[in-house]
Amino acid sequence: MADEKLPTRKEDFSEWYNQLVLRAQLADYAPVRGCMIVRPYGWALWENIQGALDRRFKATGHQNVAFPLLIPKSFIEKEKHHVEGFSPELAVVTIGGGEELAEPLILRPTSETIIGHMWSKWIQSYRDLPVLMNQWNSVVRWELRTKLFLRTLEFYWQEGHTAHATREEAAEETRQMLEVYTDFAVNEAAIPVIPGAKSEAEKFAGADITYSIEAMMGDGKALQAGTSHFLGQNFAQAFDVKYLDQNGALQHCWTTSWGLSTRFIGAIIMVHGDDQGLVLPPRLAPIQAVIVPIYKNDEEKSSVLKAAKELKAQLAKAEIRVHLDEREGFSPGWKFNDWEMRGVPVRVELGPKDVAKQAAMLARRDRPGKEGKVSASLADLPTAIGKLLEEIHQSLHDRALAFRRANTQAAASYDEFKQAVENGFAFAPWCGSGECEAKIKEETRATMRCIPLDQAAVLGREIASGGACVYCGKAAKDRAVFGRAY
Repeated sequence: MADEKLPTRKEDFSEWYNQLVLRAQLADYAPVRGCMIVRPYGWALWENIQGALDRRFKATGHQNVAFPLLIPKSFIEKEKHHVEGFSPELAVVTIGGGEELAEPLILRPTSETIIGHMWSKWIQSYRDLPVLMNQWNSVVRWELRTKLFLRTLEFYWQEGHTAHATREEAAEETRQMLEVYTDFAVNEAAIPVIPGAKSEAEKFAGADITYSIEAMMGDGKALQAGTSHFLGQNFAQAFDVKYLDQNGALQHCWTTSWGLSTRFIGAIIMVHGDDQGLVLPPRLAPIQAVIVPIYKNDEEKSSVLKAAKELKAQLAKAEIRVHLDEREGFSPGWKFNDWEMRGVPVRVELGPKDVAKQAAMLARRDRPGKEGKVSASLADLPTAIGKLLEEIHQSLHDRALAFRRANTQAAASYDEFKQAVENGFAFAPWCGSGECEAKIKEETRATMRCIPLDQAAVLGREIASGGACVYCGKAAKDRAVFGRAY
């Protein structure tokens, strides 16, 4: 409850996160180990994420579809890298209707295989291309170590799948969707991310190239917040996805896939949250403004609630997601703490004196105490709150970016590298060898997060390329971001 204090982020970041997810009523543990139940407040946040992404997908020509949850086991086995990558995580159905199945079925871990199978029927000619599809669903990956939103046995996501006539088109699509994710993270969630390419060891099973957006959490750890994969012709060859080109020659398609999941909710919590609870970015918050009426007796209650209801209607008309807290038996102070913990961007305090002078006190969630309070006239409230929501978005983004840059070190030596990954990111020259990458992971628990596409954006300044690999001392092939990750 709101009156129980959360552990602080500094004393136990992991427990602070766990407690906050439960107390803010975002999600709860399911009776099946490793699964979660997303509660209404958490689902409303996910719906807003869905809406923001769906608009972007449709603007880039993608259409939504639905494929089955059950996939024949033989499909998964057709693409060798895919089966190697996913086999430890598969959930297999062997009995249906009380009888053993002739072929086991897999609960989808992702849908490339079944989509490839169907494309082999649907795609015949260059006129059928490109195919631009997306689906919103849940997938199952048998995880042993789970954490609400971040890593669960079943999770919700979107998975985009596209087929193209040329390598160039597919490569362009892969990068375009990475840009869509970056734009969403920055402009909806106020999370600054580093878009870049994954190493061979970290790429998706069955991809030629994997790109990701990487974010720094409030404890300095990394979170892969979205991925976009260039699949080359791997799945097209495995599933015989061919088309007749303009010269009448039969060619394999070039395909992509890309996804962002409910783990993004974990990113929002850990990037913006504080010791009082959630701090939700205004553009995604289920409730952008909460009105808390303050009164001592029935007479005050009547006039305050009348004004509060009028105000609620006014804000709703201005397309601000607003809630009026009319709960009985809780003091205004208790309600303040409760909404603070649930991260609502703006609190509107309305008492009899405020009604008398036709004004209200606004409290910003991102700035606790007096610093975040401002008085505004009731007539001007929709405009004032709208402006405040924009300011809060920018303030959250700038704060998160400053934190990431302050905790990212350009490491020239392995000692500097080890020091940097204790509390944040190391931005270091790397020879590109999988051997060095594996040794670094083994010795420091840090993984190669990505090779940033915009190297200067990582630290906010230009940085010299080249140099010697931070681990082996050989000539560096790239400068990459390393960090411990969720």
